[in-house]
Amino acid sequence: MSRPFSDLHVAVLMGGLSSEREVSLTSGKGCADALEGQVARVSRVDAGRDLAQVLAALKPDVVFNALHGEWGEDGCVQGVLETLGIPYTHSGVLASALAMDKEKSKAVLKAAGVVVPGGGLFDRHVVARTHVIPPPYVIKPNAEGSSVGVYVVRESEPPCAAPGEASWTYGDHHRHHARQGLL
Repeated sequence: MSRPFSDLHVAVLMGGLSSEREVSLTSGKGCADALEGQVARVSRVDAGRDLAQVLAALKPDVVFNALHGEWGEDGCVQGVLETLGIPYTHSGVLASALAMDKEKSKAVLKAAGVVVPGGGLFDRHVVARTHVIPPPYVIKPNAEGSSVGVYVVRESEPPCAAPGEASWTYGDHHRHHARQGLL
């Protein structure tokens, strides 16, 4: 027999290591606030590299994953939770990893008969120098979540220089989407 929802200890994962840390702290706080008073105990966990040790010590009944972006949505944290045997909210390891990789997700969807937008995967330095598809188009890092590193390149604009800059931290490959139906 399962325990009533009101008897659960829920650990809410927030913050984390990705470029979306601040967004995750905000959404994690909102989720934890909403859970308080609904469950027996809420533990707010700013997920760091010591996550496995922290959760092993807390011994929650379930983890609410409010992490965003790389590490929190790409199957890594899900793998930690699977290894620890802690149930969690979120897709599993494989689905999470696949969803975070735009190129692989698109290939799987296309193989399943889903219509996907045109475009391609291109090296960031090439993207910074030349239009790889005719504008207008959208540039998005292949393995980032949300709108991090997204640029819209309109007709009559030069190529987007940002991906070629040394300060760029969103990976070496970018997905370009033809504009139709995406904006």
